[in-house]
Amino acid sequence: MRTLILFDLDGTLTDSGPGIIRCVQYALRKMGRPMPEAQELACFVGPPLLEQFMDYGGFSREEGMEAVRFYRERYSSAGIFENALYPGIPEMLEHLAGRGIRLGVASSKPEIYVRQILEYFGLLKYLDPVTGSELDGRRTDKAEVIEEALRRSGYKNAEEQVIMCGDRCYDARGAAGRGLRFVGVSYGYGSREELLEAGAERIAGTVRELEQMLLEDAGKQED
Repeated sequence: MRTLILFDLDGTLTDSGPGIIRCVQYALRKMGRPMPEAQELACFVGPPLLEQFMDYGGFSREEGMEAVRFYRERYSSAGIFENALYPGIPEMLEHLAGRGIRLGVASSKPEIYVRQILEYFGLLKYLDPVTGSELDGRRTDKAEVIEEALRRSGYKNAEEQVIMCGDRCYDARGAAGRGLRFVGVSYGYGSREELLEAGAERIAGTVRELEQMLLEDAGKQED
């Protein structure tokens, strides 16, 4: 069985911070809360949205769900496209796929948005499975998303052939929970220290470094 690499989306394949942060600011304003500076809201890139609103804003679950609704009100029309690929991502995916490596996405973002973003950037042709959360709040935990990606791809009992790649501690912990190897990236929204504390042993500082590490790891798994 060939190697499967699962990528996180936000902070790993795309720099989605500007759109996410503007939508959080919009939601907080609609909730009658003060408008924080953008740099204070980088913590919203990566983790499940409802939990982050509850943690950051001190919202109850019901208030958090209302904030998520306001967030999506702007995100679905504008925020989703306030986004950019990290330089070198299309070339990396093309090179990895050309080596016979299977590629997929495992994101805590709602799957409907994940697919729209990948289609917008022309990356869907490289990625299968594409797995995200549900709009109703189901499957937001990263370990659950990974579990579903393994089920869809037929790798549920072949975890030793799978590598997870992401920029946040949630990605590292989700991978560890399923027994996957993990490669972190420090060019996204999580620091090197955060990734190390979450157990990451390999961390790439650039997309080029990431490609080299993934090729090395995929080669080891196929030996």
